[in-house]
Amino acid sequence: MVPTPPTTRSLWPFAIIAVFVLFAGYIGFMVQQAMRTTVDLVSPDYYQQELAFQQRMETVARTAALPAPVTLHHDAGTHQLTVQLPADMSGQRIQGQIHFFRPSNQRLDFTLPLQPTAGLQQQLSTARMQPGLWRVRLDFTADKRNYFVEEKIIL
Repeated sequence: MVPTPPTTRSLWPFAIIAVFVLFAGYIGFMVQQAMRTTVDLVSPDYYQQELAFQQRMETVARTAALPAPVTLHHDAGTHQLTVQLPADMSGQRIQGQIHFFRPSNQRLDFTLPLQPTAGLQQQLSTARMQPGLWRVRLDFTADKRNYFVEEKIIL
C-alpha cells in the first residue's frame, strides 16, 4: 500500500460563505435602519394638495401677469417681513393667508391671516422664528380672483 499524501483544505469556500453571510447581515442592518427612520410629509394633506396642482399653476400664472409684482422683503436687522401688494389692487376686497413652512421641521409651521393696510402693506415680526430656511407662501383672493406667491427666506 502506498500512503496518500495529506490533503490541504482550501480556504476559498469558507471565504465565499463568509462574504455572503456578511453581505446578508449588512442588508438586514440597512433594512432595520430604514424601517426605524420616520418620514414626515411636508403637510398632512400632501396628496390632496397634489391633486390641486393644475389649479395652483393657473393661480401662479395669474399672479405673474400682474402689472406689478407681489413682494416679500425680509429685513434681518429689524426682524421684519414686509408683504407688499401691487397698487392696482387698491380698493379691492383682499382676503388671504400667509403660510410659514419650515422644510426641516413640520412642527414649526404656522399660518397668519393676510391683513394689509390701506397702503396694501403688512409687516410681520420674525424675531421669534427659529433661524434657518423658511418658505413663505402667500395665498390670497382679490375681487374673487385667486393669487399665489411663494418665496424662500433665510433668517
